[in-house]
Amino acid sequence: MTDLAYIELALTAARPQALGALLRYFRDLDMAEEAFQEACLRAIRTWPDKGAPRDPAAWLIFVGRNSGVDQIRKRAKNEPLPEEAAFSDLSDAEEDIADRLDNAHYRDDILRLMFICCHPDLPNTQQIALALRIVSGLTVPQIARAFLVSESAMEQRITRAKGRVAKAGVAFETPDVHERAERLKTVTSMIYLVFNEGYSSGITNPESATFCDEALRLVRLLLRIFPAEPEIMGLTALMLLQHSRAGARFDGEGQIVLLEDQDRSRWDRRLITEALAMLDKAIRHCKPGPYQVQAAISALHARASHPDETDWGEITLLYELLEKLAPSPVVTLNRAVALSKLKGPDAALELIDPLAEKLDGYFYFHGVRGALLMQAGRSGEARIAFDRAITLANSPAECAHIRQQLDRLNMPAARSV
Repeated sequence: MTDLAYIELALTAARPQALGALLRYFRDLDMAEEAFQEACLRAIRTWPDKGAPRDPAAWLIFVGRNSGVDQIRKRAKNEPLPEEAAFSDLSDAEEDIADRLDNAHYRDDILRLMFICCHPDLPNTQQIALALRIVSGLTVPQIARAFLVSESAMEQRITRAKGRVAKAGVAFETPDVHERAERLKTVTSMIYLVFNEGYSSGITNPESATFCDEALRLVRLLLRIFPAEPEIMGLTALMLLQHSRAGARFDGEGQIVLLEDQDRSRWDRRLITEALAMLDKAIRHCKPGPYQVQAAISALHARASHPDETDWGEITLLYELLEKLAPSPVVTLNRAVALSKLKGPDAALELIDPLAEKLDGYFYFHGVRGALLMQAGRSGEARIAFDRAITLANSPAECAHIRQQLDRLNMPAARSV
């Protein structure tokens, strides 16, 4: 008997390679996805009794391909089928496919799958949504939550993206070096979005928390294809460093524990060691990018055995560099937090005040501003900021964290009564 958890893991691991090959065969996203899903259903029915095959990806490709061809014949489409020899089963088909996979350019199939989903003819939102659905295999409800839209709206977005890919006559050949560079940024953004969905949800949503592992799996896959790309190394290091703190980010009651208050003995030193080595390798390429800079900031936290040992001066400089490479009000907000450690809350408040209009709907802006105002002794303004943060909280844990800050504000008044 094959464990169902193992089957699910095997299907997930094989998805990019198998779906990429089916896309090459059928040159149609819907057909490839339907064929892959049919193969997965058959695997769930047969593997528990017969055992998993030697090469799950090869098995899924073979079964999915035959299933897709059957569907084409049933629909009686007036489209020429591939040569019959491509579907003949004259020998041990699974072994034959596995041998060809070992020798073929299977990385091209994975690249094709990723890059077609992230084709520049599509708007950025459609690129990322389609990649999340096709490459990662996330469900429409999961993707909708990541984008903070309704399921029906996300379903329409993905359908439109598929339609545009089909109508655009997108080439199924592997993109050249120039095209790869253009699309790589979107691919890495998609992977980081998957990670952040899980990272932000934490233990409040166990289903979404698995996104971190999924994102790490995808970025490792991308790194194998682009082993000399420093920004992919930087993204890998960044996610490993952030994921290393997973065991310390929430207390036993599910409440948020701030970075400076976390039990650093609970950080995963194995992941940290791997990340630091990856970051050092990326830096040696002398091609700094946003992911490398963010990883370098996380690395300074990871190298500090105690919060008091954190090099806030270096972190502030790195945020200044990040503002130049990828300017964003959120980056400036993070720089303000680092600046407050060096020059106090007033200097940080002066830096973030101009961001109020742009970040008025951002939970963390009001949470940070409230904390800085509280440090500066401006309790009334801090209470207003915290109240605003509560209305924008994305989870019960975030809401509870802000209420703790409000309780701290109310403590002096309670003593004087």
